[in-house]
Amino acid sequence: MSFKRVDPKQSLPEMEKEILKFWQENKIFEKTLENRKDAQEYTFYDGPPFATGTPHYGHIVASAMKDVVPRYWTMRGFHVDRKWGWDCHGLPIENIVEKELGSKSKSEIEALGVEKFNELCRSKVLKYVDEWKVVINRMGRWADMDNAYKTMDLSYMESVWWVFKELWDKGLIYEGYRSMHVCPRCETTLSQMEVSEGYIDVKDLSVIAKFKLIDEPNVSVLAWTTTPWTLIGNVALAVNPDIDYVYVETVNTEKNGEFKDEIFVVAKDRVNDLFKDKKIEIVREISGSQLVGKKYKPLFDYYANPETQNFANGWKIVGGDFVGAEDGTGVVHIAPAFGEDDLALGQKDNLPFVQHVGMDGVIKKEAGEFAGLHVKPAGDHTTTDVEIIKYLAKKGLLFAKEKYEHSYPHCWRCDTPLINYATSSWFVKVSEIKPAALNLAKEINWSPENIKEGRFGKWLEGARDWSISRQRFWASVIPIWRCECGEMKVFGSVMELEAASGQKVDDLHKHIVDKIVLPCDKCGSEMHRVPDVLDTWFDSGSMPFAQQHYPFENNEKFDENFPADFIAEGVDQTRAWFYYQHIIATAIKQSPAFKNVIVNGTVLAEDGKKMSKRYKNYPDPMLMFDKYGADAIRFYLMSSPVVAAQNLNFSEKDVAELTRGMMRMLWNSYSFFALYADIDKWEHDDLFQHSTAKNLLDRWILSELNTLVVSVHDGMEAYELHRAARAFPKFVDDLSNWYIRRSRKRFWKSESDSDKNEAYATLHHVLVTLSKMLAPFAPFVSEEIYKNLTGKESVHLADLPTGDRHHVDEFLNDEMRRIREIVTEGLQLRAQAKMKVRQPLAKVFIKGIFEDELMEIIKEELNVKEVVVDAAQEAKVVL
Repeated sequence: MSFKRVDPKQSLPEMEKEILKFWQENKIFEKTLENRKDAQEYTFYDGPPFATGTPHYGHIVASAMKDVVPRYWTMRGFHVDRKWGWDCHGLPIENIVEKELGSKSKSEIEALGVEKFNELCRSKVLKYVDEWKVVINRMGRWADMDNAYKTMDLSYMESVWWVFKELWDKGLIYEGYRSMHVCPRCETTLSQMEVSEGYIDVKDLSVIAKFKLIDEPNVSVLAWTTTPWTLIGNVALAVNPDIDYVYVETVNTEKNGEFKDEIFVVAKDRVNDLFKDKKIEIVREISGSQLVGKKYKPLFDYYANPETQNFANGWKIVGGDFVGAEDGTGVVHIAPAFGEDDLALGQKDNLPFVQHVGMDGVIKKEAGEFAGLHVKPAGDHTTTDVEIIKYLAKKGLLFAKEKYEHSYPHCWRCDTPLINYATSSWFVKVSEIKPAALNLAKEINWSPENIKEGRFGKWLEGARDWSISRQRFWASVIPIWRCECGEMKVFGSVMELEAASGQKVDDLHKHIVDKIVLPCDKCGSEMHRVPDVLDTWFDSGSMPFAQQHYPFENNEKFDENFPADFIAEGVDQTRAWFYYQHIIATAIKQSPAFKNVIVNGTVLAEDGKKMSKRYKNYPDPMLMFDKYGADAIRFYLMSSPVVAAQNLNFSEKDVAELTRGMMRMLWNSYSFFALYADIDKWEHDDLFQHSTAKNLLDRWILSELNTLVVSVHDGMEAYELHRAARAFPKFVDDLSNWYIRRSRKRFWKSESDSDKNEAYATLHHVLVTLSKMLAPFAPFVSEEIYKNLTGKESVHLADLPTGDRHHVDEFLNDEMRRIREIVTEGLQLRAQAKMKVRQPLAKVFIKGIFEDELMEIIKEELNVKEVVVDAAQEAKVVL
């Protein structure tokens, strides 16, 4: 066959566009699937992104990983389905619609109508799908986007219901009343993971309030809080029964100011910090247990009346072993409606429950002058706290206040400060399956390995019951119908709901199913669906089942290929998608959801800051593809620490250097071969044998080639993409700057002898093998080289060489490495001495001993007539 000559100055981005056209016209992706249809399955789960914005570098990294690995295992002989998916539900979509509507609260959505709101959400879900397709296609990723699963599809949502019913039947779903973080703007509870993603450093106000004892009017108990707005809901003070407390009297001096002649109760260990600038006397020392039962006057009397349940049991000191003396006053203010420990203590001691704030964060009308205020108002979120402090000061109930900076949870979607809020929610009983989940997690291979026991393992160890309720609209719903008599029905399929209702059901969204009313078998009354929808992570965590509409379809396919062989996402997903898949798979299948996982870090701007469209501090990915080529961007990312869960400061300069370096060297090597093989009309056959190589350089480059093949396989099988990728630049440099440069005369000579033929055969074999090994990482240039040099349709239809360690000559590799070091050092010495290489030297002295062929290389490279070995010299090279 003849070889097409190629332009050594070829624009690589333009070449890639031609390859893209070839792939599309010849359906090469489809052929790779058809080619392996009877092969063993390699299962890959693709985490669904939202299509509410265009892809950024985080998506590019994830997509590159999700392309490299399936391409590799396809070329290893496996059939690898690559089904795309779209995340469609939840706050990301709702917030977009709310912004367009100018809506600021749930009540405005309800006034608009849930049906209209949800249909608007549906219309926005796939807004940027076309843009995604353009980027994914241009970067060379192969994925079935035309048949993508969508979490809003009926088939997907039905499988989510099945997952819920399975958990229910196993006794793993329950309704509980808990103090949880809620977003007052979105008016919904949030999960442990969602809360963990939204911490922001802020400046807040703390206060130490004075609670006056009823039986000792001149004595005040001091309690410290970082949430002054919760003081209206105070119903008790907690002390530790085992801690020593003291009565502290401030002596009448000018220095003591407003506190003169007052007596305060605090933990003994806190006295020095609290009264360090005041003259005091310790009047009395008692244990915390002696304080328990004492009553005090409420700071605010809005709820201190018989209309409040358990009124008589409130506004007293109770014991709590969670109270410490490390900070604050050693006394904790208790508001059961706004804290986990508070609620537990309130339930244990039968305290009043005062929830003076709605889930919207607005103080209720019963709270007098504070009614209508938002506890975390937009703009300055301390405004209401300031008003509370002013009130305390006016009433003589303020001991101290201060500003302090701390990390505070905010909504992961809208950045609103969260509040702790006691409310009803549905939970998955993670605590019951945690031992099994921890045990099964040991079977998962993580890259990097430290994630296993680190970020993922520690999160799993600390996992709590999962709140799956959301008080929102556009989501999968909780499939529970309940009667006022307490009877409940749980549905796990459309068929079950249709049978119970007698209605045709073709959509499972809230605005549809909430209209379905069922008769109660127990009392004959009506059953309505519980109002909450599901956490969208329940959707995502059900993906292994729902993408295949399991168990309603594809049962055999699912059972044969679960768990997945491979998944990959960013490090944030250790607490999200990876975690929720694992929990659901543990509960339902007593199995991990996946066997191997690669975790990527974050791509930052070059200055280390977060990439931001607003600040325009990063180059557009599509412009980078068109400037340097997708191969270069892919390889830059895949060989970087970002595929080992580390952060990467994106550097266009490094991409340009890679393009000028490895990518251009590879192209020049290919161009060199194509040119001279065409000139000489050299013909290749498929019978190349390593063992027939006689020339030292041929034997060396073939040994290095096998070293490359083995290294790439080792890295890929360990799911360490950066380790596999980093084997290529050195080899390409060896090939271009040593093998080809040293072998040029063999190609240039006019006679066609066996040495020249062996040089062609060796270089041809090396380039074809290299194109195969590089194909998963740089699919465009690999395709170009392979097609031209083999005449076959596509490198991506080929099998990867297995690599033979017996063909690796470690001694020769090491000797050649030493020779190159000697040559490099010798050339540096020439340059320092200002002796041009074309000026021959009589001799050079080296320290090592080499065989004659290698000595000849030193002579030629350094242009010397004699190489003298001097084992006694210290330097490697002496001119």
